[in-house]
Amino acid sequence: MLELTVEQISMAQTAVDKPAALQLLAELLVADGLVADGYLTGLQNREKQGSTFLGQGIAIPHGTPETRDQVFSTGVRLMQFPEGVDWGDGHMVYLAIGIAAKSDEHLRLLQLLTRALGENDIGEALRQAESPEALLKLLQGAPQELALDSQLISLGVTADDFEELVWRGARLLRKADCVDNGFAAVLQQVEALSLGDGLWWLHSEQTVKRPGLAFVTPDKPIRYLGQPLTGLFCLASLGEAHQTLLERLCSLLIEGRGHELGHATSNRAVLEALGGEVPAEWPTQHVTLANAHGLHARPAKILAQLAKEFEGDIRVRVLDTGESAVSAKSLSKLLSLGARRGQVLEFIAEPSVAADALPALLAAVEQGLGEEVEPLPTATSPTPAAAVVAPEMPAPVDGAQITAVPASPGIAIGPAHIQVLQAFDYPLQGESAAIERERLEKALNEVRQDIQGLIQRSKAKAIREIFITHVEMLDDPELINEVILRLKQGESAAAAWDNVIDSAARQQEQLQDVLLAERAADLRDVGRRVLAQICGIENVAAPDEPYILVMDEVGPSDVARLDPAQVAGILTARGGATAHSAIVARALGIPALVGAGDGVLLLKPGTVLLLDGQKGRLTVAPDAETLQRAAEDRDNREQRLQAAAAKRMEPALTVDGHAVEVFANIGDSAGTPAAVEQGAEGIGLLRTELLFMAHSQAPDEATQEAEYRRVLDDLQGRPLVVRTLDVGGDKPLPYWPIDKEENPFLGVRGIRLTLQRPQVMESQLRALLRAADNRPLRIMFPMVGTVEEWRQARDMTLRLREEIPVADLQIGIMIEVPSAALLAPVLAKEVDFFSVGTNDLTQYTMAIDRGHPTLSAQADGLHPAVLQLIDITVRAAHANGKWVGICGELAADPLAVPVLVGLGVDELSVSARSIGEVKACVRELNLSTAKQLAQNALTVGSAAEVRALVEAL
Repeated sequence: MLELTVEQISMAQTAVDKPAALQLLAELLVADGLVADGYLTGLQNREKQGSTFLGQGIAIPHGTPETRDQVFSTGVRLMQFPEGVDWGDGHMVYLAIGIAAKSDEHLRLLQLLTRALGENDIGEALRQAESPEALLKLLQGAPQELALDSQLISLGVTADDFEELVWRGARLLRKADCVDNGFAAVLQQVEALSLGDGLWWLHSEQTVKRPGLAFVTPDKPIRYLGQPLTGLFCLASLGEAHQTLLERLCSLLIEGRGHELGHATSNRAVLEALGGEVPAEWPTQHVTLANAHGLHARPAKILAQLAKEFEGDIRVRVLDTGESAVSAKSLSKLLSLGARRGQVLEFIAEPSVAADALPALLAAVEQGLGEEVEPLPTATSPTPAAAVVAPEMPAPVDGAQITAVPASPGIAIGPAHIQVLQAFDYPLQGESAAIERERLEKALNEVRQDIQGLIQRSKAKAIREIFITHVEMLDDPELINEVILRLKQGESAAAAWDNVIDSAARQQEQLQDVLLAERAADLRDVGRRVLAQICGIENVAAPDEPYILVMDEVGPSDVARLDPAQVAGILTARGGATAHSAIVARALGIPALVGAGDGVLLLKPGTVLLLDGQKGRLTVAPDAETLQRAAEDRDNREQRLQAAAAKRMEPALTVDGHAVEVFANIGDSAGTPAAVEQGAEGIGLLRTELLFMAHSQAPDEATQEAEYRRVLDDLQGRPLVVRTLDVGGDKPLPYWPIDKEENPFLGVRGIRLTLQRPQVMESQLRALLRAADNRPLRIMFPMVGTVEEWRQARDMTLRLREEIPVADLQIGIMIEVPSAALLAPVLAKEVDFFSVGTNDLTQYTMAIDRGHPTLSAQADGLHPAVLQLIDITVRAAHANGKWVGICGELAADPLAVPVLVGLGVDELSVSARSIGEVKACVRELNLSTAKQLAQNALTVGSAAEVRALVEAL
């Protein structure tokens, strides 16, 4: 490790220019036995690649990777140039630090210089320094302050052994941004020091970003190396920052007061004993938020403006979430709270302004922050997480037709069976921590066994994987530990569990990411199951006859328990077509509509409903004639599907002989045999990210090659279209941390991410090329928005193809970003093909999150604006002799197939179960009629009008 010492410093040197200074440094490094004679070339080449000037009069010349073999020993040599050396671009250097390093050890030196570089006028001070000691003192800067506050103390944590306690301490330091990931593993290798009185000490300076001290105590007696352990100090060491703390701690131990720390009951007591940052006793007041839509933008803006009228610090938090308070003067921070009607806000104000600020803020909240508010109902239990339907909302009348989001195809007829989410009534305070923990564990075990039974009974892989995730949620130690901590603070098992689950789910929902929002729905689903067990609430018995299940939002476990022979269809008030409940419904073959609005929850139980999961339409209490037509349509559709299945292996040819290829979308190699058996003429979308998500670290090249080879083997010569890794802000991988983004769908994802990690992309491309063995391989890059992105990806592929020849290779892009569709005339000259991802293309074109609970129904891929972009893409491709496929959900929509064929799409890639139906749709078409239909669709103004045109055929 590189460290700075006075022996390394040469004072008062002179050099006429940078080459001369480099020569002096190289001679000194050689003379001291650190490097070989040729190291000067490395210093010179590194400067050609980019200046090593850091700022503040400092430069750090070092060699290139090619000259590392000339380094005998890691070290540094410093030269002061009081007259200065011109380092180029007008930068004057007064201190050059020559580095001899075999790896990236100079990065540690940069960390040591960080404080010095932040000082004002240090360059001049370096020039005027008259001794090595004075210069070294300037470089080291003032010692960094040791981080030690309430956030770095955790008392009574659940831990069964020493290693678990170490992990908890390291996690506190990581959350405080004192250390990098991996600090816990570093501490596990360090020999612990016993301080006496049950206190132990660990420290390391590896992976440390800033000095900090964490202190944790276990919830029960622990012994380590035969001695008691009542408290553990974990120090992130950097410089001398901890010296004062050590002196104070030694005094406490000498005075025989060490036991006070190990048995402390409050963070404040520990901080007062150690001299840490003790939080001031700031006044607080509570107020319940009554705004109908919570603390959204308009009231939050008024609140922030009011808080800014007071000079002191004012903070606010939602009382029941356990989350930290945020500044009441920051609009973005206020919105991040996600505060809902009925939740209690806690305002905390600096003592100097509290007397004036708190009454004013509470009065403003009570008056609605510029909105009219209705009084909150009097209740003894918390506001349930489930949405409450306003009583004044009318129920749909007989004969009403309601448009909703089609989630699972098919026609269903049956009486409404209404299941509104129950408001759980439970005490806030528990009997005792032991009794409440027993209740919690009993409920967790009951639900865990229930879900395990669902996993064993489920035939569909998609359903099993969802419930395996649910079991993992139940076993999440972070969630359980937070609940147990609340139990120790006196909460009941129900209150503690409900609060923790609600907080965790809202954190995910606030990330504005559809996939995480779906996981939040799963978390709430699991949470509701456990809460029902704790409260002893039984599920409502279902009718004996086939029925339409009507719920606010159906959880996956709700759906998986259903008997398809008894449940004719599913209707929900909210939710999106990509939610897990929709996936499960499709896997079970139950027709489903989601996002129909809160009004459906007010339907009278037993009301006959007609649900069309294909057209996204609900009819309430239809007349006899409508019911008869629907029953006939349902029977006819079933007959058509049977006929389509019988002819699934035949090609899809229109009446006038035009061929359309029908391929399958799959997530992994296991899906290939079923796709081929269902009649797939190839794989039109292999989602390779699922392979990466299935591993705890990035799969190596051999693992990837084996997976891709299995797909190609099972295809037996049929083409394979592979989407390169499509992850990023919206679909993060646990082993690739990505900075939080305000809108991950518009952030670093798809090709943007993989181009930033070329080694990952190259590994995947090599694996694909090696697996091909001259079989038909098509590689496409996701989320391409610019020509430059395409060319970088193409050039990388072609370079690797020279190493690994593949005879039948095509390279293309996905059209998911509107800019790519508009650039299609340019791109079509260079790509081999286009594949349109209609899911993302629709949401980007319409500016509607396709998972949004109320807007997703409007994100219809048959909207003329989306069709216009597809039309531009197809015309550009065909003008250049290239083909176009569709691999989004739209390709499987029977009402969309005629339009897509009419636009000239060459290939439709759908789920395996839809292949036969899509082929049958194509066979019913006349190409000239489809072309005219498509042209007409481009001239109307809405998706509904396009669907009406198709239905009129």
